Amino acid sequence: MFQNTHYIGVDPLGGIKPFIFIVLDDQLSLVQKGWADLSETLTHIGNYPNCIVAVCSPYQPNQRLMENDAIRSTITPPLKPGRWLNYRLCEVILRKHRIKIIPTPAREQDCPRWMQKGFQFYRKLQKMGFQRFPTENASHQFLETYPHAAFTVLLGNHPLPKQTLEGRLQRQLLLYEKNLHLPDPMRFFEEVTRYKVLQGNFPMDLVLIPNELDAAIAAYCAWLAKHDPSSISLIGDPEEGQILIPTKEMRSRY
Repeated sequence: MFQNTHYIGVDPLGGIKPFIFIVLDDQLSLVQKGWADLSETLTHIGNYPNCIVAVCSPYQPNQRLMENDAIRSTITPPLKPGRWLNYRLCEVILRKHRIKIIPTPAREQDCPRWMQKGFQFYRKLQKMGFQRFPTENASHQFLETYPHAAFTVLLGNHPLPKQTLEGRLQRQLLLYEKNLHLPDPMRFFEEVTRYKVLQGNFPMDLVLIPNELDAAIAAYCAWLAKHDPSSISLIGDPEEGQILIPTKEMRSRY
């Protein structure tokens, strides 16, 4: 059933075409890359008979689990009373490991536009028959990722800011060394000459933009979910939303 599976990373944004997606195959080759609206993105995904879709967005608004004392008591070190109430459980866990993340409000209308786009995308996937990972023998599954956390745990420290050139090179080099068939970012330095610098002509086509890199690591997380499940963790509450992290055991802090 899972032969020729494809691994699709989707990063919801704002704007007219708010979804960036990257598709990898079992050999981590780049099959497709695109920037599309909701309908177009779903059409592209629907062309793959077996796939795991990793979305860089919360599954749903927080379900007020952090108001439950029994759930709060499972977190170490203990939480101060009245703190972290408007977070999801998975977000509190990441923050306790010193990984920054934007909290997901309890009301959808209070969420940023990109989160609302993500909620809409998840609902559409489920209408198409996608099941939440892990669902045994399901040919179409989806999961939630958080690119900043994924890059952090794989690097072992916080990555450089993703909007900077050095941050993009760092992320792409990590993915390249994980055997994703992306352009070798070190070629960027080979292509830079004194003349090109004076002309302002940099080989930017060799480096993915930040949201493409987020989609790429999401697709890689989906690939790990099938090919190396011992190297991943799902943190948080299954009903509220779990984030897949590409490590079995997180450091105490990053």
